[in-house]
Amino acid sequence: MTARIWHRSIDRRRKLPESSLPAGPGGDIYRMRARRRGALLAVAMAAFGLSAGPATAFEPGEAVASIKPIHSLVAAIMDGVGTPQLIVKGGGSPHAYTLRPSEARALDSAQIVFMVSHELEAFLTGPLAALAGGAEIVELAEAPGVMLLPPREGEAFDAHDHGDEAGHADEHADEDEHKGEPAHDDEHEHGAHDPHLWLDPKNAEAMAGAIAAALAKVDPEHATLYAANEARLKARLAETTAKIEAMLEPVRGARFIVFHDAYQYFEARFGMAAAGAITLNPQAQPGARGIAAVRARIAETGAACVFSEPQFEPRLVSVVIEGTGARAGVLDPIGADLADGPDLYFTLLERNAEALVDCLGAK
Repeated sequence: MTARIWHRSIDRRRKLPESSLPAGPGGDIYRMRARRRGALLAVAMAAFGLSAGPATAFEPGEAVASIKPIHSLVAAIMDGVGTPQLIVKGGGSPHAYTLRPSEARALDSAQIVFMVSHELEAFLTGPLAALAGGAEIVELAEAPGVMLLPPREGEAFDAHDHGDEAGHADEHADEDEHKGEPAHDDEHEHGAHDPHLWLDPKNAEAMAGAIAAALAKVDPEHATLYAANEARLKARLAETTAKIEAMLEPVRGARFIVFHDAYQYFEARFGMAAAGAITLNPQAQPGARGIAAVRARIAETGAACVFSEPQFEPRLVSVVIEGTGARAGVLDPIGADLADGPDLYFTLLERNAEALVDCLGAK
């Protein structure tokens, strides 16, 4: 089946024409803000030496990916053609990121941009409108076959929240009335889905099809190679999934606490059971009451481990587990310290599985 490509229109996210703004004082405020945003973008673009004109001929560097796991999948599909550019490098978090001049230049020259969704990479919405207006914007959350889970409510997760049995993710995919169809745009904007969807290798398989189709559209000369790379990537995903299922078997059912709720898709795919998160917003650390609630959750569920993330302050985990008997570990949703490239995605999944086994299986 040919994957559908979305050239996302982001005009609705740009400043509105002044004629369409309301009359009266309220409209005056909107007009003032719109002019100010336009002036700031113009100044920024001039400072970076950028123009808003679209590129006319595809080069490998004109493919851009937002975050490291997505870049890894795109790099695997582009193997033998070239290397895509990456926006959020190193330990940067898409939850709070500010573009550097070099990254703005990458968007300015982009013919195609791969991202998860405007919900996850909200920081890209303005720059995409200002700098990449002529590019294909591929939101992989809308790729056919991607399974989307609703966000979990609160820091405490119950066993029925998608992580209670192996293969649960497939059940949700079968039940989804929108299976194989793009989700409604308003749902994404209002946070109807957990955006950390790449941590399910089945979703990566679906995204690989959308990536290959999108690249073939802008670069038909290499369409056959993109299709062959897609087939190899999917075979490797199947092997990795089987390997991780076997790795996690000894600790399946053990409870644990994560730093923030980024692992629901991994849990659903592999039948793991997180008992809660330290925080829902990784940019906001909990106060004394929140820490006390997490400690109570550890006692209530018998959680054996509490996991930090390399992108955020790990000291908080030490405070949380003090006196509880729980151990500390590290999970990473994006591969902060992994080398960029086609192998990163697989290393990321396997390393998270190893971290779970090492901590939950320790005696």
